[in-house]
Amino acid sequence: MYAMGRDEFEFEVGRVLENLPQRLSSRIANVSFGVDDGFENLNLLGLYEGVPLTKRTSQYAFALPDRITIYRLPILIRCWTRDEVVALIEKVVKHEVGHYFGIDDARLHELGYA
Repeated sequence: MYAMGRDEFEFEVGRVLENLPQRLSSRIANVSFGVDDGFENLNLLGLYEGVPLTKRTSQYAFALPDRITIYRLPILIRCWTRDEVVALIEKVVKHEVGHYFGIDDARLHELGYA
């Protein structure tokens, strides 16, 4: 397990989000991103909660923000180096953002984000 404090972990999540291609980041709206320690389920690395863009209708107009949570401890226990942590954070963030765009797990796996 690699030891990384919450502040540094959150910084790395933010770095991934800031470096998403502009054609994607410009389409992300009404989404709350957060980091949780993830004690409850060490098998869950990230979670998207909301209505994917591909499933939204006019009923979505006044919805609460979707939520993407990245779980710190489940990621850290899978890594031995900082580089591994950073790479896994990137993979998990992109996986959950993929769900926001309506991409299913099978396609994310094909793309290398599962």
